Amino acid sequence: MERPDDGDRNRDRAESRAPNPDSPPAPSDDADDQGPTAATRTRSPSDEGVTIEDDGVVRWLLETDDRTVSVCRDIAVILALVGAVNMLLFAVSGAWPLLVAVESGSMEPNVQEGDLVFIVDESRFAGENAVEGTGIVPRDIGRQTDHERLGAAGDVIVFIPDGDPTRTPVIHRAHFWVEEGENWVRTKGEFRSQNEVTCAEIVSCPAPHDGFVTKGDANPAYDQLPRSGSDTTVISPEWITGKAMVRIPWLGQIGLGVDSIRVLTGVGSSAILIATGVLALVLLGTAVGDRGP
Repeated sequence: MERPDDGDRNRDRAESRAPNPDSPPAPSDDADDQGPTAATRTRSPSDEGVTIEDDGVVRWLLETDDRTVSVCRDIAVILALVGAVNMLLFAVSGAWPLLVAVESGSMEPNVQEGDLVFIVDESRFAGENAVEGTGIVPRDIGRQTDHERLGAAGDVIVFIPDGDPTRTPVIHRAHFWVEEGENWVRTKGEFRSQNEVTCAEIVSCPAPHDGFVTKGDANPAYDQLPRSGSDTTVISPEWITGKAMVRIPWLGQIGLGVDSIRVLTGVGSSAILIATGVLALVLLGTAVGDRGP
């Protein structure tokens, strides 16, 4: 027999088990069986890779893992960097070509055969005591003012012998400045650098025009003497293509090697460089292929 209090308690328990319409629904035990969420349905670029259809040509070229495109992309980056460096160096130098390969040992020991020398326009980085209108400090003035370049007093200049464009440019040190008609053998020349000759025995004495008398550091006599140095007259400022600032040891051997191949084969320098570039690309592509993804 139930008592009245028992009935009330039974109703309370039943009501407590009934769902409350105001409370949030309880999580379902089948949540793990539901389909993929929006986050999981989103395509991850790393899963399928970059494609032209989905990402466009530009992004595909920049991000694709395709080996051929990757090699071309790396080469393009290298060429862009080289171009940027050349533009920067040209802005600093003001001369072209920027670099000159040394072909002989006439400037030893300060400049060796096969060195690569950085050239600037003669008006750049001019010393305070440069010859007026040239930007060049010759050796005689450099010894008095402590102006040194490439291991000795005075500027090292690149010039065209006799102003003849068919001749190979020479890189020698400017020793002193002479004026037209000057007997420079008597007024400024050093006896040990003149091979004991007189002005009458030298074609360029008296000086046919204003300019520099030059000499290789390793040579016994001035370039303006017969059978000595570069065999040229006094160097007019108009024949100077630049002055040397810095030497890079041995890198000039590359350019000299290209010239040697050109002479032996008769093939132009441009063709040799293109062939070398193609070979480098093939080797680079092979290396990338062997490395794998």
